[in-house]
Amino acid sequence: MSKTEKVYLLEAARAMALHAQNLIDPIQQKPGKADEEAIYKTVTELGSIQIDTLHVVERSQYLVLWSRLGSYEKADFDGLLYDPERRRLFEGWQHAACFIPLEDFRYQMPRMQVVHQKHIEQDKWLAEPENQELCRSVYERIKGEGPLRARDFEYDGPKRSGWWDWKPAKNALEYLNAWGDLMITDRINFQRVYDLRERVLPDWVDVDAPSEEERDRYWLERGVRALGICQPLQAADYSYLRRNFVRGYIKDMVEEGIFVEVQARVYDGSIQQFIIHKAARETLEKVDMGEIRARRTTFLSPFDNLLWARGRDGEFWDFRALLEAYKPAPTREWGYFNMPVLYQDQLIGRIDPKVNRKNGKLLIRGFFLEEGVELQEDLIKGLAGAFRSFMDFHQADDLVFERKQDAQLGAKISAHL
Repeated sequence: MSKTEKVYLLEAARAMALHAQNLIDPIQQKPGKADEEAIYKTVTELGSIQIDTLHVVERSQYLVLWSRLGSYEKADFDGLLYDPERRRLFEGWQHAACFIPLEDFRYQMPRMQVVHQKHIEQDKWLAEPENQELCRSVYERIKGEGPLRARDFEYDGPKRSGWWDWKPAKNALEYLNAWGDLMITDRINFQRVYDLRERVLPDWVDVDAPSEEERDRYWLERGVRALGICQPLQAADYSYLRRNFVRGYIKDMVEEGIFVEVQARVYDGSIQQFIIHKAARETLEKVDMGEIRARRTTFLSPFDNLLWARGRDGEFWDFRALLEAYKPAPTREWGYFNMPVLYQDQLIGRIDPKVNRKNGKLLIRGFFLEEGVELQEDLIKGLAGAFRSFMDFHQADDLVFERKQDAQLGAKISAHL
């Protein structure tokens, strides 16, 4: 490293990451509810939002927006997905199953083509002639009848044995969706409703498929913008690209000046090489000068975009984000749907929440602070504001801390509500 080359502090790296993720300003300072345009802007800045079915509180996709926007109408988000007159988002595959801006649809098309060819050549289920015919008949039925759910197809076979053990028609629907022949036009009780792509995709959407290189470079650039500052290969993690396949592209994009190499300290004190997008230089200097500071207190979904890049939680926050919903209950350390707690520029703990929708109670089954975190007044006030917003979003009237060891903290927070 050159002696004159600047090394940014850990605090600057954290603030840069949080600023790029729209997690910088206090939610409480934003009056009223975020509108449809704010929702769409947030999704486009993040690139995509992961879909998940867990429902002890609102589903993850709604929580990711709440963490950034505070109060908003879920119907506005749903309208961007499922209202033909307002549709600007779609269900596709990016980091995982995600909601993605329709302006990015063309960059999904090369994957659809590769998946289609791979299924034809290698898929055992699809190799069976009767399953090929099933795919054709499912497509034709939707073409003739209009949008359908999996439940609209009769099944009289044996009982299914697991989460991914779908009935044959569901398999066919998922294949057709993966290939781009069908799209998700709606959800009813969170069940997918499928229709022909040409009946779902608005006319204004560009369907000129890019090359795989153009696609990968596009998603890498999207990833670096959304991460703010990252290890070079973490840009691949964010966009669900294989690291070994895109190393050369990242190197080229650094040489072309699209990405700028910077150095920053990480949690253990070491100096690491990072990249930022060329458009983020001014933002990094503002962060370094203290003009942009992290001031938000909120809770993050276990599937939050901030945590997508491999190793990022450790190098910036000395934190280990871990979903425990699929672990046996006795082996869980922090709880079924534990949500990291962001306080300003730190991840200071986790909550394990559950909403009792019948009686309007927000139950906190566990509050787990990281070692060394002190319950100072500013932190208590920040937590109280986050809980108030979280309760409002879930239409909960009462906050209950279930564990005895959390009673003192609960009392302090409740006093500020």
